[in-house]
Amino acid sequence: MEKIEILQKISTINSKKNRTKLTNKLASYNSGKVKHIKQLAFHMCNKKNRWVFGGNRSGKTECGAVETVWLARGIHPYRQNKKDVSIWVVSLSSQVQRDVAQAKILNYINKNWIKQISMISGKKSSPENGVIDYIIIENAFGGESRIGFKNCDQGREKFQGTSLDFVWFDEEPPLDIYKECKMRIIDRCGEIYGTMTPLKGLTWVYNEIYLNENNDSEVWCEFMEWADNPYLSEKEIKELSSTLSSSELESRRYGRFISSNGQVYCEFDESVNVIEPFDVPVEWYDNISIDPGLNNPLSAHWYAVDYDGNIYVIAESYESNQTVEYHANKIKTICERLNWPKTKNGMYGAIIDSAATQRTLSSPKNVCELFYDNGILVNPKVNKDLYTGINKVKSYIKNSEGKSRLFIFKNCINMIREIKGYFWGNNDLPIKKDDHAMDDLRYYIMNKTESKIPLPQKSEIQKDKERLYRRIKNKNIRI
Repeated sequence: MEKIEILQKISTINSKKNRTKLTNKLASYNSGKVKHIKQLAFHMCNKKNRWVFGGNRSGKTECGAVETVWLARGIHPYRQNKKDVSIWVVSLSSQVQRDVAQAKILNYINKNWIKQISMISGKKSSPENGVIDYIIIENAFGGESRIGFKNCDQGREKFQGTSLDFVWFDEEPPLDIYKECKMRIIDRCGEIYGTMTPLKGLTWVYNEIYLNENNDSEVWCEFMEWADNPYLSEKEIKELSSTLSSSELESRRYGRFISSNGQVYCEFDESVNVIEPFDVPVEWYDNISIDPGLNNPLSAHWYAVDYDGNIYVIAESYESNQTVEYHANKIKTICERLNWPKTKNGMYGAIIDSAATQRTLSSPKNVCELFYDNGILVNPKVNKDLYTGINKVKSYIKNSEGKSRLFIFKNCINMIREIKGYFWGNNDLPIKKDDHAMDDLRYYIMNKTESKIPLPQKSEIQKDKERLYRRIKNKNIRI
């Protein structure tokens, strides 16, 4: 189930489902009239690599602990449960393990479920005061599940050799430990889930999970902020916000990744600007925009505009190390699938970066001429003003009234990845890296026809009124 579908269906959840035999603490989790919507979205997600990026006190660790207990007990209300489950809970250090993840899990486990407990330090009679090695608890199917506690300061070698069903990362682990844990779940077709506040900047988690550079269909992520937590009052949020700088607020309140110079399109909200594909009326079709590349990716996107002026990015072609002939044929294939209209000369039209008019040593013809030879009529006369273009794109992502007018179909994965990873660099310029879709988006918005709204058909009475108004205005009344 995709994130958008999850959020749409949450309002219909029966909060009393499968909760009759749980502890009071577990039974009361998210069961009141006011629910933590983002926590429920996480629990309902069926992806095998799911993450919550949340600010401090946003509720992210709470949902990680509950997920762990539900899975170990075999009583998860939103997924198929297993018998004899093996789980690792991975913390940054033994102290963090004791004070955070371990404490949360013990808070949700009924003592009579515990069959065995092994301590690294401290007494079994008071495990909350020591560091736990593992807990074996009773599984609802009659078996036993094992929750093992690991910490990253043990080093990668301590994460070898074990087969697991689930791994919960409480905060961001080093990449080598993450990769080792992925090896632990392979033979059991297991799953990974993580809850973290991104305080380390643009690390491997940013690239591999948030941007999903490998286009892994099993990767899912959600952001949590203080306002998502219904158990935090507005007064608390205001007091907490007043003590933090703007950069600290980005990570500690909103759970966002930050760089030294900031995101270009910080207005972008994946839950708003990315939508499920639908059958777009042909009369909405507007233009194709191309940012050419041979060694670099060629980025092409198909744009549609509805009668309210909202822009839809409905298809994409994005490949590197291919010839113009290859790209032209792929563009024609997508056009045929969409039933895209042709120009008067029977070719498909598009706009393209003006750099496509330049000849190179590899060909006697420029890119525009090569596209024409392969059945694509490209127009290189585009407005490439960078700052004006960025501001115009921003106004479509979210305008001054807080409304979005740019919607990207979720199958345009490269544009979504680029817009999330588009950051300012030095000299007030965006970093020239992975920006090909960002260029073709800017070309399109800077050169689009402002209105596709057709003139309404007027009745004879309306026409008569307009004629009368014009006569009165011109002081030439002849009724």
